[in-house]
Amino acid sequence: MKLGSQQHDLNSSPGKNLNGSLRKSGSDFLQNNIDASPARSLDGSFRKSNSVISAHSISGISASSQIIPTSRRMYKMLKDFRRKLVDLELFTQSLEDWVLEKSLADPASGKQSFRSPFLMDELCRLDLALEGVLFQQLCRMPCSSYASDDLKEDEFLAVEDFLHAIVNGLWRTFWRKSGPLPFFLSCPRPPGSKFYSVEKAISRGRIDELCGLSLISKTGNDLHAHWDQVMELALFRSEILSGNDLKLSPSSICEALFYGIHVLISRSLSKYCTIGNDSIFVLVFDSKFGGVVKLGGDLGKLEFNSANPCQSVVEWLKCHAEINVSSVDQIWNKLGNASWGDLGTLQVILATFYSIVQWNGPPRKSIASLASDHSLRLQKRRLEYRLIDNGNAPVHFQQASHVQGEIVEVEQSDNPYSRKRASRLKLKQGEILVLEDQSQGQKSFQIQESLALGNHFIYIAVSVDNPTELLTVYVGAHPSRLEPSWEDMSLWYQVQRQTKVLNTLRQEGVSSKYLPEIIASGRILHSGSCKKQTPGGCCDHPLCGTPILVTSPVGEPLSLVLAHDGPLSSEEATRCCRDCLVALRTAALVNVQHGDICPENIICIVNTQGTRSKLSYMPISWGRAVLEDRDSPAINLQFSSSHALQHGKLCPSSDAESLVYLLYFVCGGTMEQVDSIESALQWRERNWAKRSIQQQLGEVSALLKAFADYVDSLCGTPYPVDYEIWLKRLHRAVDGSTDRGKMIEEVAITLRLEDVAESSGTSGGGT
Repeated sequence: MKLGSQQHDLNSSPGKNLNGSLRKSGSDFLQNNIDASPARSLDGSFRKSNSVISAHSISGISASSQIIPTSRRMYKMLKDFRRKLVDLELFTQSLEDWVLEKSLADPASGKQSFRSPFLMDELCRLDLALEGVLFQQLCRMPCSSYASDDLKEDEFLAVEDFLHAIVNGLWRTFWRKSGPLPFFLSCPRPPGSKFYSVEKAISRGRIDELCGLSLISKTGNDLHAHWDQVMELALFRSEILSGNDLKLSPSSICEALFYGIHVLISRSLSKYCTIGNDSIFVLVFDSKFGGVVKLGGDLGKLEFNSANPCQSVVEWLKCHAEINVSSVDQIWNKLGNASWGDLGTLQVILATFYSIVQWNGPPRKSIASLASDHSLRLQKRRLEYRLIDNGNAPVHFQQASHVQGEIVEVEQSDNPYSRKRASRLKLKQGEILVLEDQSQGQKSFQIQESLALGNHFIYIAVSVDNPTELLTVYVGAHPSRLEPSWEDMSLWYQVQRQTKVLNTLRQEGVSSKYLPEIIASGRILHSGSCKKQTPGGCCDHPLCGTPILVTSPVGEPLSLVLAHDGPLSSEEATRCCRDCLVALRTAALVNVQHGDICPENIICIVNTQGTRSKLSYMPISWGRAVLEDRDSPAINLQFSSSHALQHGKLCPSSDAESLVYLLYFVCGGTMEQVDSIESALQWRERNWAKRSIQQQLGEVSALLKAFADYVDSLCGTPYPVDYEIWLKRLHRAVDGSTDRGKMIEEVAITLRLEDVAESSGTSGGGT
């Protein structure tokens, strides 16, 4: 059936689209976020074949760049081709058997041949990012099972309101909070016909002619809808399921492909469409369920057969197109309300998000940045209900016959088992620790959470006086129990020695937002009577005199971040390098080296400023820091510098060398499991010689590769690291600026710099 021409599509009024200058970068962003390895997708895939391009194909049409026919003849051929491609029924008959075959599960692998447009990880991140976002559908989907004259009208109004809630919520959350939307919704009819609003179609009695809704990009002041400006299509059918299975029926997929190819051809003929990544998301709905079809591919491989254009398109879809089909899930519940947090709705929201990115450029806030706020919201929520549930419950002490793991009150004994058990006490959530600080008096802290790191615990707590700020608490070993095990000595380094190092930095007038800050330090005061003989002594109570250190801020150890989320992105790896290097430079100003850089000793911090949030990184565990020549650093076979492994001492570039190994690891590099210092040194020599470390970092960032080359030239030499020049480059890469307020913003030095250099025997930020 011939439905007329589409002259209005080709005669669209010129005008620059809002944010038009960002479209190319938006397409790059889209490609990076959608195109993914089939091994990690939700299901199978249509894949492009390597079929030979026919001599009759038009090489000037490419889905990867702006498409403008190079001759009037080609233009007329495409226009004629689009005009004839109007018979949906014929198209479905030609393609349905192939789609049905591809929809069946593969007996060998048990997977469908379709690959989902989305990864489950993407949907989970989106779910976390949208926790604080309000989507409100006011027009409910009709839930009556009885047909009525107004049923279809109400259904279209519900779909329109549902899509409007999505695009408005996404734009206000990720792009701009105010101002007009750069797109609008309109209803397409069969190709060749005009677009209508739902209200206009209802008033003219043409609601049955509508095939769904489309998201249209605005062009200047022209509010007319044209096929070449369709950002996303949403088809509405009476039934989309394939039998009793939760997957799209072959006819639904065929209809989505029919309208999708029509949009792609219209874009190729447009004089004003400037998007680079030419793919289209088609949403498919009925009154309960929804799914997503994505169509893309190189239209330059479309072979023209003017006598049978439908067959030409079908062959292109089979051989050259990339078709992705999502699973089908419920969109509206039995009351007609959208299930916003469910899989089906999240797929629709993510498809719409990528469609907006494709046309309007990358968002001001990324999904990852908003999702990172989840941990902060979770911590606050835990704090709220724990304070309510636990009140100010004191630490409980019970007899040794009670449940193992409780904090128990025991008699002093020479039994090694009792001594070891007491030295590894684990505090419970809700317990109150009273700290005697010599400078601040008594302070109380309530335990919120515990993290097991190696052979000791660190705790997340709040001050009873100020329960809104989360703090890190280190609990040491009882003074009488330091000798029996190296494990207790590690607690001594974690608490007493780290307290000394941080106090030294503070006394020297050094502070930085990339260094931990001491909130309180001292000894635990236990409940009940204390029988200590002297003010500085302790009684036989298992907690009496136990040292404690409280610092700020709170963050998640990098080792746990990597275990949960995998390697860091290029941006985050560069930020990690910059933040750690600032901390090392700050400490080096007063002759302090960290001595134990490793993933467990770097924390990832969520910084929230207003509605924005970003991550930062901070070296912690300064207990093994080297303050003077006689101090020995920690020996870590994977991350210690070569000089530290060979001589048990640090050279001026040792911390920087450890930082390079850390960056290599967080960027996906493989750390060989070594069991001796000799094998660890061999691994370093072999990888530096082969430049394996630089090659791995080069795949992530050219700047990190250059930094590794620089550190390689310093390893084992007496020359100090030139922190200033590398921080200047890293600031530019991370923040786009080299002006960081010099020493004022990053480090406050009350000593004069010449005094620092004189006392350290170095200049220019040496170690």
